[in-house]
Amino acid sequence: MTPDQMRDASLLELFRLEAEAQTQVLNAGLLVLERNPTQADQLEACMRAAHSLKGAARIVDLEAGVRVAHVMEDLLEAARQGRVLLQPDNIDALLQGSDLLLRVGSDGNWADNDGREAIEALIARLQGGPAAVPPPVLAPQSSVPVAPTAPVAEPPRHEPVPREPEASPGENGAEARDRVLRVSAERLDHLLDISSKSLVEFQRIKPLNAALHRLKRVQASASRALDVARESVLDGSLDPQAQAMLGEARQLLGECQQMLAGYMADFDEFGWQGGQRAQLLYDAALASRMRPFADVLAGQARMVRDLGRSLGKPVRLDVSGENTQVDRDVLERLEAPLTHLLRNAVDHGIESPQVRQRLGKPEEGVIRLHVRHHAGMLLLELADDGAGVDLERLRDAVVARGFAGPDTAQRMTEDELLAFLFLPGFSMRDKVTEVSGRGVGLDAVQHMMRQLRGGVRMEQRCGQGATFHLEVPLTLSVVRSLVVEVGGEAYAFPLAHIERMTRVQHEDIVQLEGRQHFWHEGRHVGLVSASQLLQCAEGKRDETGIPVVLISERDTSYGVAVERFIGERTLVVMPLDPRLGKVQDLSAGALLDDGRPVLILDVEDLLRSVGKLLGSGRLERVDRSSRQGAGAQRKRVLVVDDSLTVRELERKLLTSRGYEVAVAVDGMDGWNALRSEQFDLLITDIDMPRMDGIELVTLVRRDNRLQSLPVMVVSYKDREEDRRRGLDAGADYYLAKASFHDEALLDAVVMLIGESQG
Repeated sequence: MTPDQMRDASLLELFRLEAEAQTQVLNAGLLVLERNPTQADQLEACMRAAHSLKGAARIVDLEAGVRVAHVMEDLLEAARQGRVLLQPDNIDALLQGSDLLLRVGSDGNWADNDGREAIEALIARLQGGPAAVPPPVLAPQSSVPVAPTAPVAEPPRHEPVPREPEASPGENGAEARDRVLRVSAERLDHLLDISSKSLVEFQRIKPLNAALHRLKRVQASASRALDVARESVLDGSLDPQAQAMLGEARQLLGECQQMLAGYMADFDEFGWQGGQRAQLLYDAALASRMRPFADVLAGQARMVRDLGRSLGKPVRLDVSGENTQVDRDVLERLEAPLTHLLRNAVDHGIESPQVRQRLGKPEEGVIRLHVRHHAGMLLLELADDGAGVDLERLRDAVVARGFAGPDTAQRMTEDELLAFLFLPGFSMRDKVTEVSGRGVGLDAVQHMMRQLRGGVRMEQRCGQGATFHLEVPLTLSVVRSLVVEVGGEAYAFPLAHIERMTRVQHEDIVQLEGRQHFWHEGRHVGLVSASQLLQCAEGKRDETGIPVVLISERDTSYGVAVERFIGERTLVVMPLDPRLGKVQDLSAGALLDDGRPVLILDVEDLLRSVGKLLGSGRLERVDRSSRQGAGAQRKRVLVVDDSLTVRELERKLLTSRGYEVAVAVDGMDGWNALRSEQFDLLITDIDMPRMDGIELVTLVRRDNRLQSLPVMVVSYKDREEDRRRGLDAGADYYLAKASFHDEALLDAVVMLIGESQG
């Protein structure tokens, strides 16, 4: 490439940067002018932007750009002078001109070839010619994977590339501080990686400092011991040489103490100063990756406006908190789900102007986006003032698509119904359009939120609109976590994915349908063991209760029992080696303050593992160790059956295996026995006089003292509805007498309470 060609390429690159910046000014200003065509400051700003683009295009010899910018400037000037009142068609043409100028900046040859017709038609329209004009062909953009293409030309979403301005001789200090440099993302990532590791490594000074303090205490003890030894031999029992050596040792030890005290003071100062600087270095490196949320909004207001016009709905986007700082990676990955939610709000949420007028609403719909920081997370609230969700129509769609029967659908709560909107392939549309109807939207939004270690939930008020609440970390480089101990190793639960941490007492654990639960805030929560999920040996727990971490997905919650809470930590994420592939239930690694490794759990994967474990029927009892440890005595079983033959058969079988067995002749007799004695297991029939087995199990489950007692039903009734009736009442196991044999009963007893110790 010749020097002249290099100079031309450099100038074109500068024009492209100029076009990106100025078209953003034009787009923002024109959207304001559409609502208020006489707003002087916006007219002035748009006219200046068009004028700047005209001058820049002239410098790089882009004649098409000069012509388009010139007619845009003329129209804006006429509006500024009051000779023209800008109409929606004028705004459409000016926005199209903004797109075309950006296209010319990206590919100057396009204007002389494929784009010639579009340019001439647009110039005619801007000058008052025919209104019908084909939209200009924009530069290829990366497609948004969650939403189909809109029927209107969307504004390009180039990320603005900062450039270093020329510093004038009279540049003051503030302007100098505002100068920016182009730095590759890889270098920033490398800087953050180094600074984060430096911060973690520096934390290892703390245990070293503690060790030095222990050494100082040992030296003080040694000095006191020498003083005692010296005083005990002052009577002259030692020869002078030994006494001299003792005195010299005491003197050397004193000098060591003084030296250690001085070094420790210097070390304390170094540790504090170094720790501060390491933290500042990390904070600065992290801040260099942060960008204002406004960067992801470039073109979104324009997209909302254009999509609304294509659907015959005037809509505007109001944003607050656009200067909120967010990590670059998070920001880039938020664009796709945010775009879909905005399109969803325009298409599904906002009503037509005629409907809004009948309802007493302004004809123009409003979508509000509020962005803020909270507890180390980025919170987004996206609300529209549309119709909300028609719950009856949604209920009908659930039934029509076979997700639930009519009776079940009628019993569903609002939250349960809204959860269907996030299922793959679910859509409220009967026909597929260019905007919606394929059912890929909210499911993809939820999937991407989980990839960001965040979440999304929806609220709606019928006739008043819907609100989406999105929560993601401010950065993917660090994660605030609850660190726990499982099997003697450290694991971390990202705080964004846990609902609560608590302690559960053994007596508060109840058995429902063969699974362990505990009562939390008015609902039963299933309890599973982290050691079983992670397939590691179970360690020793505190006697003060079982530490439990509550994790949830939609309306399903589980309590994961761990061995110990280590505490809340901010961890620097270290990705696992890609050669390992996807490691089940794990997402990354990190280092604790003392240098110990910790594995960060993938909570979404963990929830799937819980589901598989429940489906397999191999769920272990969380409190089994405490029960077995306390039970050196024989385990007691109560058999309740009105048949003498069955009672005796079961009693002999269980007694032969070392269990202590008591019998009751009916449900009332069994209930009296349970209230007066302690048992480890209840085995009951269903059909009995005075009180049947279902009533007995129901009473057991309602009694606070007996809630955790395992219950087995043994009955002649072998129909599925009978089995379901017994399990719904609270039985842990249902065994049909028709298929009864010795080993089946004994295996079930061992599964429920283990072998007898007798």
